[in-house]
Amino acid sequence: MFDPVLLRTFLAVADTRSFTKAAARLGISQPTVSQHVRRLEQTAKRQLVARDTRDVRLTDNGDAMAGFARTILAAHAEADRYFSGSAMRGRLRFGAADDLAITTLPRILRHFRQQHPQINLELTVDQSGPLHRRLKGGHLDLIFIKQNPGTTDGTVVATDDLVWVGQEKTVIEPGEPIPLIAYQGPSLSRQITIDALEAAGRTWRITCNTREVNGVLAAVRAGIGVAVFPRSLIPSDLVKVTNRFALPELGQVDFTLLSNPAAPREPIEALTTAILGRALTRIP
Repeated sequence: MFDPVLLRTFLAVADTRSFTKAAARLGISQPTVSQHVRRLEQTAKRQLVARDTRDVRLTDNGDAMAGFARTILAAHAEADRYFSGSAMRGRLRFGAADDLAITTLPRILRHFRQQHPQINLELTVDQSGPLHRRLKGGHLDLIFIKQNPGTTDGTVVATDDLVWVGQEKTVIEPGEPIPLIAYQGPSLSRQITIDALEAAGRTWRITCNTREVNGVLAAVRAGIGVAVFPRSLIPSDLVKVTNRFALPELGQVDFTLLSNPAAPREPIEALTTAILGRALTRIP
């Protein structure tokens, strides 16, 4: 009923929120992208994309179609691999930094498993430092972690600003130590935070030590201090407080994919392509 070519074009628009970017991704013209979306809407008898001069967004029917499209295309791909004898097999030991769990990464992994059901995906979630050590020790095949910009030869998926985050009603009295919510050491964001405070001559005290992003978020929401987050990962109920409390700038961080050179390349390259092919954003 639904043409896979039209579904692929629609998903490119859904992922990029842009007809121009979708055209560039697919290697076709923008008018062709518009034509494909119109034909899909005619087939579905529903409006799938709302567009104006400023942005492109999916309608409720568009959100539903995106889910169906991924399932349909995954089934097509799996059938092709099955009958061609080329289905990818094997084990992939993947590690992801804890705070990336609040992004669309889990959805990307779900779609990857749908497309490659014969790959045994083993997921480890931890802080960036321990994951890097496990990769170098040969215990993981691919990791997705935060690093200082330009520190490795890995594949940089995105670069983001680190910012101070708190509640809208958070109050820090002038001259008082900064109440800091941080990951337990060793931690990249913790070290960056403390170094920046000390360089700025600001006093600080740890009000919460935690190993998980949910612990950081719970402490910030409880109002017991401020934390450091990549700007793109700030939850909608929290706000940037860098300027409000004249807190020091923290620089940037890379979201980087690093692989084990001794591991099988095909599954690694497949997951790397899946992550690079979709926008990594915070879950609404």
